[in-house]
Amino acid sequence: MTAIAHPAPQHLRSVSARRDAEAIARRKEALARLAARRMPLPGHQIQTSRAGQPLGLGHRPGHPHLHRAVAVPTDTPEVAVAPVVDRAKPNLTSREVEVLRTWMLVDSKPAVAQELYISLGTVNTHLTRIRAKYAEIGRPAPTKASLVARAIQDGIMTLDEL
Repeated sequence: MTAIAHPAPQHLRSVSARRDAEAIARRKEALARLAARRMPLPGHQIQTSRAGQPLGLGHRPGHPHLHRAVAVPTDTPEVAVAPVVDRAKPNLTSREVEVLRTWMLVDSKPAVAQELYISLGTVNTHLTRIRAKYAEIGRPAPTKASLVARAIQDGIMTLDEL
């Protein structure tokens, strides 16, 4: 017996088209935000105020993760300035760093437990504490991908190690 494909009703096609358009708009907005980010180039210095504080928008006392300093080139004043983020680092123990690095290099938490000769519950406890320490300093990392990003930002791992 041959199945006959019927076109979707009009109201379902319009909902699907609207969702597709909204998804495309969200992607464009996200790409525009990514394109607006700038990393400081080597040879640039941080421009400071007379009081010695780095200049930038978004700084609030007690919130170093919101600080946006402005990098100014040392040799070419015509180059556009780029924002730099001054990040606070969590105080991770050596065992937490070991568990975090191992988790990033293997596929699963049970594999981490097996490799480090600890229980799965201990792996989960370490990861929970690591996430709590990042949240304490205002840099939450609820997913594995965000923990990878935090580890790279803090120099715990490099992209080449992944």
